[in-house]
Formats: sequence, structure tokens, C-alpha cells
Amino acid sequence: MIYTVTLNPSIDYVIKLNHLNNGSVNRVGEENVYPGGKGINVSRILKTLGYDNIATGFVSGFTGDFITNSLKELDIKSDFIKLESGFTRINVKIKSDEETEINGQGPHISEEKLNELFNKLDKLKEDDILILAGSIPSTLNENLYEVIMDKVKASKAKVVVDATKNLLMNVLKHNPFLIKPNNHELEEIFNVKLHNEEDIIIYANKLKDMGAKNVLVSRGKDGALLVTEDNKVYLSNVPKGNVINSVGAGDSMVAGFVCGYLNTNSYEEALKLGAASGSATAFSSDLAEREFIDELVNHINIERKEI
Repeated sequence: MIYTVTLNPSIDYVIKLNHLNNGSVNRVGEENVYPGGKGINVSRILKTLGYDNIATGFVSGFTGDFITNSLKELDIKSDFIKLESGFTRINVKIKSDEETEINGQGPHISEEKLNELFNKLDKLKEDDILILAGSIPSTLNENLYEVIMDKVKASKAKVVVDATKNLLMNVLKHNPFLIKPNNHELEEIFNVKLHNEEDIIIYANKLKDMGAKNVLVSRGKDGALLVTEDNKVYLSNVPKGNVINSVGAGDSMVAGFVCGYLNTNSYEEALKLGAASGSATAFSSDLAEREFIDELVNHINIERKEI
């Protein structure tokens, strides 16, 4: 089974305006609400690509009920821990001349509730995949993903981590199966400026040397780059299309990669489906549909690069 963990899920309230006028009343032209959070996005694309999975994490209040009810409507299994106080955050995504995001804070998570999550993860088995994705509430320690990986180590489950800064760096010693920084996050981690593919390969390899088995770097309009545990480097292109929505594209890439790997046991094919899934979401108003992903797979070219 595949499990996704979203420690700080959200309702994503996506609104479209012709122009955002600061300091005055703005009238929304179009609005939608979606269950949000990186792990939940991964769960949705996994289901779209035919893989049952269980979404877990923490929810609270009326907004938490919206999350669980929405996933049920999408036929996605969930096993969230309900918090007694506060409410699951609301993130406002404003699409106008530019994309603007206002992200909520999220509820407090007690030590007792954290232990409930740990107990759920104790049930992982060797054939399972655990996906840790996104930020954590500010009240939690930034070593939390590291703690989770240490607790599930004995299960030998594959662990995927899509996080930034110390949340990501702290897990490397536990040899995650896959990590997915983007090129900007890679610059931030090492405090460098990346000028070309060769630079990205150098620093992706540094993350691999620090413990990650596979490093997938999303590069926006320049595609993606994968450094594998057997020291191969693969590059993907980006198919032609108009970028409508950047929210969830990286999460879709993670989900597509996992599905591609499970389908074929090939890192090259995993990258191909990952790149198609990420692009399909970027070219859609919400997360991508299966038909569009399948269409874009035919426009993804994978290049092997020697190092």
C-alpha cells in the first residue's frame, strides 16, 4: 500500500481576478475550493493513475471535515487523526496578473496526537511506500520527518520525501528512496547559483552522497533531472502547453514517478510518467486528469546523460 502523510493540510480556495487592486474591494471572477496540501495532492494523482492509497495526517474543525469528505467523494481512502481544537487551515490562491498565495497557520498538534500518528505508521511493511510531503506546522520540530523515518526504518518500506531546507536535509542520513527538490530549493540548500545542467547534476549528486538513493530535481519550464542510485542521470523535456496552474505540479510529478516506477521498475519510465503528470497539472486548472496525463506521456522525451 502507498501512504501519504500531510501534517498541515488545507482547503485551497482558488480565486481568479482580472486584476488585484490592493487596498480596495475586489470582485472574484471565478472561485473553486479543493482539498489541499502536498501529500493530499499526491494521493489524488496516485488515485487518478490507478493506485489506491491511504492519506493520513491531522485534520481539525469544519475545514478538516471538508478534507475528509472531499477525499471520500474522490474514492480516496483516508485515515486522518482528528484534533480537538483549532481548524485545518485555509490557503487562498489568487490568480490575477500574478499568482499570489496567502497560507493559513494550521492547528496545534500535541505530543499525544503525534504518537497516534507514529502508531499508525508502525504497521508499515516492506512492500509499502510512505510519502512525506510538504511543510509542517510551526509548532512542530523540524526534525519530525527524520523521527518518522527512524521509526519506520525496521519496516524496510520505501520512503519518499518532498520537503525543503532542514526538513529535507535531516532525513538524508536515513537513506530515503526518493527526494524531490526543485532547482531553486537546490540553490537554497547549498547557497549557490545553478547556471546549467552540469551544476544541477553536481549538487544533486551531493544530496545522493549524503544519503538519498534517488534525487529528482524539477526545473519548471526546463523539465526535470534525475540522478539514480545506480549513478545514471536522466533528463526530461517539457511538452508544449500553456501554464495555467503551478500549484500541485511538483506533487503530481512525485505521484507520477512513483506510479511509473511501480508499473515498470524502471527509473527512466518513472521519470517519463512523473514529467507528464507534472506538466499535465501545470496545464490544467486543477490537478491533472488521467486522459491528459496519458496524452502528454507521448510528448515526453528522456535523455540519458553521461557523468
